[in-house]
Amino acid sequence: MGAGRGAAAPGPPGGRVARRPRPLPRHGRTEGGPVTFVRIGGVPHHVVTDGSGPVCVLGAGLGMSWFDWDPVVPHLAPYRTVVRFDRPGHGLSAPAAVPPTAAGEADRIAAVLDALGHRGPAVVVGHSIAGFHAEAFARLHPDRTAGLVLVDSSVEEDPRPSRTTAPARLLGAALCAAGLPAALGPAVRDLAVRAGTVRAGAPRADPALVRRVYRTSRVLRGTLLENAHYGAVAAGLLALREDHPLPPGLPVTVLAAPDGSARWERRQRALARRLGARYEAAEPSGHLVMRDRPDAVARAVLDVRSRQEVG
Repeated sequence: MGAGRGAAAPGPPGGRVARRPRPLPRHGRTEGGPVTFVRIGGVPHHVVTDGSGPVCVLGAGLGMSWFDWDPVVPHLAPYRTVVRFDRPGHGLSAPAAVPPTAAGEADRIAAVLDALGHRGPAVVVGHSIAGFHAEAFARLHPDRTAGLVLVDSSVEEDPRPSRTTAPARLLGAALCAAGLPAALGPAVRDLAVRAGTVRAGAPRADPALVRRVYRTSRVLRGTLLENAHYGAVAAGLLALREDHPLPPGLPVTVLAAPDGSARWERRQRALARRLGARYEAAEPSGHLVMRDRPDAVARAVLDVRSRQEVG
């Protein structure tokens, strides 16, 4: 899961998320920290906040949910305000209104932080495809970025956007009509998680939460939509790199999970060089670093402050 080795931006034309998000009147506690839903571009987004202190926001990979970050939160919450949210069509958020773009996803992160009243700089963390979103945020919102941590991020040196997304829509409709999400969604999710972890005893998500999320046609359609636009989002990020440099001196970490793949390690190291980032290997770990090595993810986030002080 996570489209890592190889996001829908509701709002005005060009994929930019509408600002001034309006909180919905639904607050309380469920699984994890304090929960709310905020409306961004007309779409309700599920948001969970834990801890206190400087803000960090965690972006999950393709088809993943807020609870995939659960193993990392205890390492961060004593020292940081930890924000997690589900993109449209993921977790408990409503379906996407329009397809994702790199700029739109960057603005979505800003809009979520605005809705929570966090307008100062934040450390932005992106896993897999959300690495595109986190980097785009740092480029488009430099004054709001305290640090950037890319966790086994997707990498595309020469992205090729799909010419049509109709096949993905048709596939989603057919699978949903056949009742596949309800019948097989949680099992497919479990297989993907097993394939993405290598450590015996790596934390597993609450089965009740997995059923609640992955038995829905909404999540299947949301995952297929993001996957269909993967190339376009990657191309959008490459365009942003041309016109929007990263802030000077920004602490950037590329935390990779080579897992025996020399080619993947070379690509991750090349990404680190391209961004002027510190390269770190999370070992042993599969693609789901937050489950295999939550300590390494937390350390990369917490190290941002010490690197700022040294700089």
